[in-house]
Amino acid sequence: VYLETYGCQMNVNDTEIAWAILQKNGYRRTKELGEADVILLVTCSVREKAEQAIWNRLQHLKALKARRQQARLPLRIGILGCMAERLKEEILHREKLVDIVAGPDAYRDLPRLLAVSESGQQAANVLLSLDETYADILPVQTSAGGTTAFVSIMRGCDNMCSYCIVPFTRGRERSRPIASILQEVKMLSDQGVKEVTLLGQNVNSFRDTSEMQFQSAAAPVLSRGFSTVYKAKPGGLRFAHLLDQVSRIDPEMRIRFTSPHPKDFPDEASVLQLIQERHNICKQLHLPAQSGSTRVLEAMRRGYTREAYLELVHHVRESIPGVSLSSDFIAGFCGETEEDHQQTVSLLREVRYNVGFLFAYSMRQKTRAYHRLQDDVAADIKQRRLEELITVFREEAARANEAMVGQSQLVLVEGPSKRSPSELCGRNDGNIKVIFPSTETEDAAGCKAPVRAQPGDYVLVKVTSASSQTLKGALLCRTTLSRSAASH
Repeated sequence: VYLETYGCQMNVNDTEIAWAILQKNGYRRTKELGEADVILLVTCSVREKAEQAIWNRLQHLKALKARRQQARLPLRIGILGCMAERLKEEILHREKLVDIVAGPDAYRDLPRLLAVSESGQQAANVLLSLDETYADILPVQTSAGGTTAFVSIMRGCDNMCSYCIVPFTRGRERSRPIASILQEVKMLSDQGVKEVTLLGQNVNSFRDTSEMQFQSAAAPVLSRGFSTVYKAKPGGLRFAHLLDQVSRIDPEMRIRFTSPHPKDFPDEASVLQLIQERHNICKQLHLPAQSGSTRVLEAMRRGYTREAYLELVHHVRESIPGVSLSSDFIAGFCGETEEDHQQTVSLLREVRYNVGFLFAYSMRQKTRAYHRLQDDVAADIKQRRLEELITVFREEAARANEAMVGQSQLVLVEGPSKRSPSELCGRNDGNIKVIFPSTETEDAAGCKAPVRAQPGDYVLVKVTSASSQTLKGALLCRTTLSRSAASH
């Protein structure tokens, strides 16, 4: 089986889950397209561009499949994930070369679907589940060098933002039992993984209801000035509890999480407190804003105003000094005026994010925007606004990063830099890429012989220059996460 992943980190994790299921059923994995008996594409539907990439890829695979048929070496092709969920009929009818279609909750069914397809029939399962979390399937890690890993803690989303296809392709929100998450993180720690990112569409509304004694806990309170389209549910163990437990597993393992929703940081702020107190929870938050205009935020059904969002940002910065912030923005949403756009520009200037994900809006079927709003911003205007946002984001990120010049940063080494084998690349606590020479250095533990940093090592790097994307610096020494925290 040959697996190809498109889209978000959830899809990377889904690929690992699908592979774990197939491996148990006797499949072997190949990295060579030519060797494959089965090609599975794990797809994304968030934007039109992501789907177009898959249609293009299928055209390329059509020729490969035709050649195989002539040689009497059958090749089966499957579409997995969000696009399978959204476009099942179209995929099966438009592309007769697709043999199986499996939605995000149907990966357990892959062996059966593949068996059906062996007889030449097309097979599909896009049933969305109310309880599938794949809790008992430990994903087979496929990430490079095994220094970092993603752990899925929940699936689906209940937020129903008007632009977003996710609730329709990934279904309702359900959380994985904490015990199974801890088991996976412990296993990764034993394998030497040094950084784990907890994944979910909305991680901070996590709610594990698997243990009876926690069923009566009160429903959480939303951040000030925030609202939601659904009623907050009582009972269960919350995200702060999970974060606390995960961070205790291994003091040498960094913990990150993505993506939270701004509305789910209540005033008691136990999550923010944990980030501030624990040396191994990264001082980094992803706070998706989407727009800087209250009017547009309302049309998007985000559940907050510009003022409430900014108040949260100030609260976060007070609670976690030196925090690194990242965000998502959509340019040219339905009804966005030039003034709305300028408000987003000014939000980018005011907050000064370290990392940003910016996209032009593309209308998706099934969403509320599709049924209720008009996609009335012309494509060239969307593109211009997107380019303006990117320019402003980069200017501000460069300023934020330049403030680190002269400081020493703790970096987790990930491997050689893409540009030069004589340099190493890693990320600092704020998830910013740091490049430094691969030279011999001393070890902070005081061993006399010089050492060379390897992937998975923590090193101190003195920052000498910065751009909007990366920091460059000089290697000071190799250290550990605990030792570095103790010396600060």
